[in-house]
Amino acid sequence: MSERPVLLPYTDPAFVADPFPLYAKLREDGPVRHVLIGGGLEAWLVTRYEDALAALSDHRLSSDVRDASDTRLLQQLPETERESMLSNMLRSDPPDHTRLRRLVSTAFTARRVAAMRPRIQDVTDRLLDAVVESGHADLIADFALPLPVTVISELLGVPVDDRHDFQRWTDRMITRGPELPDPAVVNEAWQHMRAYVTELIGAKRQDPGDDLLGALVTARDEEQRLTEDELIAMVFLLLVAGYITTVNLIGGGIAMLLAHPDQLDLLRSDPGLLPGAVEEFLRYDGPVNPGIARFAREDAEIAGVTVPRGATVLIASAIADRDPARFAAPERLDITRQDNAHLAFGHGIHYCLGAPLARLEGQIAIGTALRRLPGLALAVAPDELPWRPGGLRGPEALPVTFTPGG
Repeated sequence: MSERPVLLPYTDPAFVADPFPLYAKLREDGPVRHVLIGGGLEAWLVTRYEDALAALSDHRLSSDVRDASDTRLLQQLPETERESMLSNMLRSDPPDHTRLRRLVSTAFTARRVAAMRPRIQDVTDRLLDAVVESGHADLIADFALPLPVTVISELLGVPVDDRHDFQRWTDRMITRGPELPDPAVVNEAWQHMRAYVTELIGAKRQDPGDDLLGALVTARDEEQRLTEDELIAMVFLLLVAGYITTVNLIGGGIAMLLAHPDQLDLLRSDPGLLPGAVEEFLRYDGPVNPGIARFAREDAEIAGVTVPRGATVLIASAIADRDPARFAAPERLDITRQDNAHLAFGHGIHYCLGAPLARLEGQIAIGTALRRLPGLALAVAPDELPWRPGGLRGPEALPVTFTPGG
């Protein structure tokens, strides 16, 4: 493409708080836009729903960062640990992806997720017990963050005393700002995480127990099993996928309701709308921003635009999910929306394996908070909420007030 790339201004607080006006303009201007993202990286942004849907199943687009021509994406990972960190479903293609997903699917079953409902409800109630008498809270620090941390730690069999370290290491390995992460910080956190998880896996080999990590350690598909590197990478993937994105879903969903009082009143009057409301939160302002990265294995034409071999392709679900060619009144939050095939969990072979758990946590957390916190309202104006910069979107803090004693 001959046009100059458009800068996505992730250092601009106004853009971080509300990227959607620029996203709408990019979508209107073209189906594939050449952009600059964090650290000066170039990418091709797929902005429209039908094109994004097709790109998510396009075999010419790889999930493996080693197919990227810009080596900075790979260099941000510790050289000695790259193979380990990339040995997961999110960053692999068939046939490796097929084998890994089949093995993990034998452990991450619908039965196991459904069995978590009572425990998720119990953790939710316990967290709210600690704040209901005060009349105020930060629903990120006090609620939306500790809930998924507890759930995913219990799924993996991480002891309670170790969860703070587990969370801290995970945070340091996730890009939070507009620039690429510091490789030294990532490397130190990864070394701690690897040593800890290796010890935990060793204990699970001796006594698998009834948690997800024990099931992963013993998972078999005929004679195939997960290797040590694959097990470690899978734990990291589950932490990222099951932790910060769910924090963003819960916190972001509550923030959306508080900024749209008509929708809040509607949901309070009819709690049966909750499953559809969670889907609408995912569509309207989901936890991934702007979308999912792929890497062109060859020169590829996408929506009439030739993307060069090795290019980073950002399949922008956050933009596509507001495409007026696919969704009626897409800029309106509508928890009664029926036709809501959003792309927040991806599509095709990489569709999020943890989607049922995220939906379950979101429904329980948001529904219980609305029930137990009467008079719930933002303690600041909606435009004063601080939002996470970078590729994982959600409020960093959610100060609220409510009637004490709920």
